[in-house]
Amino acid sequence: MRTLLFAFISGLIFGVGLLVSGMANPAKVFGFLDLAGVWDPSLALVMVGAILVGLFGFTAARRRTTSLLGHPMRLPDSTVIDRRLVIGALLFGAGWGLAGFCPGPAIVALGAGQAKAVIFVAAMVAGMILFQVFQSWEQRQHTALGS
Repeated sequence: MRTLLFAFISGLIFGVGLLVSGMANPAKVFGFLDLAGVWDPSLALVMVGAILVGLFGFTAARRRTTSLLGHPMRLPDSTVIDRRLVIGALLFGAGWGLAGFCPGPAIVALGAGQAKAVIFVAAMVAGMILFQVFQSWEQRQHTALGS
């Protein structure tokens, strides 16, 4: 129960931060991405702040074996830049540039009742399902070839 409460509070703080910073507002995102027009650098400051918070958080987390809630600390350790990572990054960037949303802010905007977020989140979920279907098919092919 304590874990769920902590997850809820963390998500609430994250969502409020996205709303306050303007990250859930596609117009603000488009202003940041419009380098040739009237560029709005305010989201760059939000990103720098998030990177700093993450830097300190991950530095502290690397020194621990368990989380503050007593769960095993599991941090990503891969340094491989492969085809899947590059394609995923390109799709993420294209979606952000076309819709003005990335996954976290899209869910916050959906909760705030933005109609555009419904379409984005539906497309995002469809993409996740497609990925899972492709991943399962790829594993079956790999298993069939290996046997």
